[in-house]
Amino acid sequence: MKNNMLKNNFDVQSIGINLDYKKVFEFIANPQNLPLWTNAFSKADESSAVMATPMGEMSIGLKTISSKEAGNIDWIMTMPDGSVGKAYSRISQNGDSSIYSFVLLAPPVPLEQLEGALSSQMLILAEELKKLKNILENN
Repeated sequence: MKNNMLKNNFDVQSIGINLDYKKVFEFIANPQNLPLWTNAFSKADESSAVMATPMGEMSIGLKTISSKEAGNIDWIMTMPDGSVGKAYSRISQNGDSSIYSFVLLAPPVPLEQLEGALSSQMLILAEELKKLKNILENN
């Protein structure tokens, strides 16, 4: 009997950033900066975003929820069909530098596609975190 249960439907990745916590937080918490370091967005602001998908661009609702004290920066994305996606992240102070952690949730795809879709997104996230580190440390 085939087991259709996926062991994990999430991934957690982190990266050290050699920059002050406050500067890292301010950059990441500003939704207008999302297109600079993510592949998912071509445009973003405080209430909406344009998401790049394999089938073209899609306008979505975007809400950024952040707490500088806790280091949390989360995004709530409302798709045109009303479905909601969430992304969770946290910045931790590490002396004079920072650690940025991101919880990647599996995309809303059929179960048989889930593992491949999540594996692909894990690779993309790893590259995005490197890009973010490069932007923050070299500007």
